[in-house]
Amino acid sequence: MSKYAFAAVAVLAAGVTAAQAADLPYRSRAPYTVNQPLNAYSWAGPYLGATLGYEWGSVSNTPVKPTGILGGATVGYNWQSGPIVFGVEGDISATGADDRFANYKFSNPWFGTARGRLGYAFNNVLLYGTAGLSFGSLQAEANGLQQSQTSVGWTAGVGAEVGIYQNWTAKIEYLYVDLSRNTYTLTGTDSALSFGTVRIGVNYHF
Repeated sequence: MSKYAFAAVAVLAAGVTAAQAADLPYRSRAPYTVNQPLNAYSWAGPYLGATLGYEWGSVSNTPVKPTGILGGATVGYNWQSGPIVFGVEGDISATGADDRFANYKFSNPWFGTARGRLGYAFNNVLLYGTAGLSFGSLQAEANGLQQSQTSVGWTAGVGAEVGIYQNWTAKIEYLYVDLSRNTYTLTGTDSALSFGTVRIGVNYHF
């Protein structure tokens, strides 16, 4: 992990401290709950959300280090058993991450993930780990020509999500994404993209 990952963890800790002091009404969604104590904040059920963040990475066999802003959409579903929250989540993001060397330009126009999540809830504060499948595009450009390859790989990360108002939650998340190697005829090399992201987001829980 880079220094950005450690910074993300520090921000997560600060967010948790602030959220524990919040005085939010309890929310119960019994139809989705596996085993939830009475008068406890419920994380169970489906949700939709949006994210905004920053990406930094590298392309193997080149000196390129694409960086840029990203934004996307999230959909997921949680189950809850006591303080244990587990679920599935998928997301897709458009990114402006790119970099150049010589007359070549590499960029990552988009990527997505399909992950499992496992966390521990402190009432309206959820700390979680996540891992799963990643997929996305690495695009090479040179001399007016362009070549794109779609790759599949893996991703893992950590995050914190906080209930902020009724059905709304806010989150901060670090993900590491590794996309598989492909051959690029424009450069004559096999290249793979790996990168880290820090994202903030909001979710609406149904």
